[in-house]
Amino acid sequence: MAEIIDLAVAWDWGYDSDFISLMDAECSRRGLRMSAFGAGEAAGITAALKSGTLRVGTFLDRAAPDEEPFAGLTAAMVTSGARCLNFPDAVRKAADKATMHLEFLSHGIAVPYTIIISPYTHERQVELSLEQLARLGRPFIIKPANTTGGGTGVITGAETLKDVIDSRKHHQDDKYLLQERVVPAELAYGRGWFRVFFVCGRIFPCWWDDVTHVYSEVTEHQMGSFSLSPLVSITREISAVCGLDFFSTEIAVNSGGKFLTVDYVNEICDMRIQSRYADGVPDRLALAISGLLADAASGARRA
Repeated sequence: MAEIIDLAVAWDWGYDSDFISLMDAECSRRGLRMSAFGAGEAAGITAALKSGTLRVGTFLDRAAPDEEPFAGLTAAMVTSGARCLNFPDAVRKAADKATMHLEFLSHGIAVPYTIIISPYTHERQVELSLEQLARLGRPFIIKPANTTGGGTGVITGAETLKDVIDSRKHHQDDKYLLQERVVPAELAYGRGWFRVFFVCGRIFPCWWDDVTHVYSEVTEHQMGSFSLSPLVSITREISAVCGLDFFSTEIAVNSGGKFLTVDYVNEICDMRIQSRYADGVPDRLALAISGLLADAASGARRA
């Protein structure tokens, strides 16, 4: 008889331990069995799925789905019929910021002025017109399309074409985005910059200071007082575009009151908790998210 795991979580980041514990506790409360495993156990889990000695109801991949040993594991989860939060093909699409930029534009989601340039290995020369540079303004932002986890490769204070040329050499096979820098409006509560979580249909807007990276949840009163309802509608539109079950996005309000999606889709959310890390997710919110993921596993079990 096959062993059954209701929620399987792959992880490879030590800071995820608190979040793993929260999910485990929420699963226990619902009478569900959860198992979390890293690279050392991935091959064994893959083999058990293929042999039919293990069945997984719901799978949450917080590791590297396109790198071994997790790539084989992810494929085995899909083949075995596990519900994937998030589905691998959607993750690959969402992780490419150049692709998301074009998708957002085609769906009418407002984004900063952006220029997409091809990988250095495809085209070594960069040609930008004076008009393009003027629209970017100074300073502007340079970011690789796919190599930006935790801000990797991102330059927030670029000034010249030389900055662009030098940056592209660091991730030579990646596309790059040159993006105008958005200065958020100063609202009575704080800077108008938000990180919004989408979890299985539920939306949780947070104030997220773009300088300190400190969170606080947006209250219902603040939603009305500061006319922040677009945070919800924009995030719902993003979910329809990217097709993910669990992600976060960053949305800023500029001085003209326009809502701009500035960091498109974070397909693996940083879930460090605030009680342990000053710039972590508020504990109450981390608990709520853990509960929703456990609910998703419970729903898959009933189905």
